[in-house]
Amino acid sequence: MIRKVFRFFLGLWLFSLGLTLLYRWVPIPFTPLMFIRLMEEPQKGQAHRWYRDWVPLEQISPHLIQAAVATEDQHFMEHHGFDFEAIQRAYRYNQKGNKRMLGGSTISQQTAKNVFLWQARNYLRKGLEAYFTVTIELLWSKQRIMEVYLNSIEMGPGIYGAEAASQAYFHKSAADLSKRQAALLVAAFPNPRQRNPGQPSPYMQRRASKIQRLMRQIGSVRLDQ
Repeated sequence: MIRKVFRFFLGLWLFSLGLTLLYRWVPIPFTPLMFIRLMEEPQKGQAHRWYRDWVPLEQISPHLIQAAVATEDQHFMEHHGFDFEAIQRAYRYNQKGNKRMLGGSTISQQTAKNVFLWQARNYLRKGLEAYFTVTIELLWSKQRIMEVYLNSIEMGPGIYGAEAASQAYFHKSAADLSKRQAALLVAAFPNPRQRNPGQPSPYMQRRASKIQRLMRQIGSVRLDQ
C-alpha cells in the first residue's frame, strides 16, 4: 500500500515537472480558470466568449511590462519567486481589518496560480502554488515567466492575455500600447470582469495615473539582466 502511494505521488511529481518543462517553450493552450469560466457562464444564461491570441514577449509593449512590474511586483528581477517583505507588509495591513485585502503575491506566484491551479483560497492551493512557483523559477527564465503571465492573465469577460485585451479595448496590437493604455490595462487587474480599460471610470483614471507615477519611479525594466 505504501509503495503504491509513493508511486502515485512520484508520478504526479514527474508529470508536473514534465508539464512545466514543456511550458518552458510551448504556448500554454488553456488554463484552469478558462475552463471554470466556461462552466460558469452557461449557468448564468450567458453565451461563452473566449478571446485569446498568444504572442511572444517581443510583441508586447515594454510599457505594459513596466506597468505590471511597477504595480504587481517591483522586485520581480531580484527575488526567486517570493517577496517576503511584501508578504509581511500585506499581513500587517490585513491584520488591521481593512475592508480591502492587500495581496503579497509576486508575478511568479500569480503565473503559477494562473497556469496550473484554481482560484480558491485554502492551504492546499497555497501549498501547490508555492511548489509551482519554485519550479518555474528554477526551470524558466524571467522573460518566460513574464511572457506566460501577460499571455494568460484574465483581462476581462472571456478575454485572456495582453494581445486579446489590446484588441478588445483599444483596437490595436499589444506591441503598440501607449503608456496610458498599458496603465489602464493593469489598473483593471484586480477586478478585470468589472473594470473596462476602454471605458475607464474616474477611479480607474486615478489608478492609472498612480501606476504611471510608479512606472516613472522604477524606470525601464530589463528582463535579460
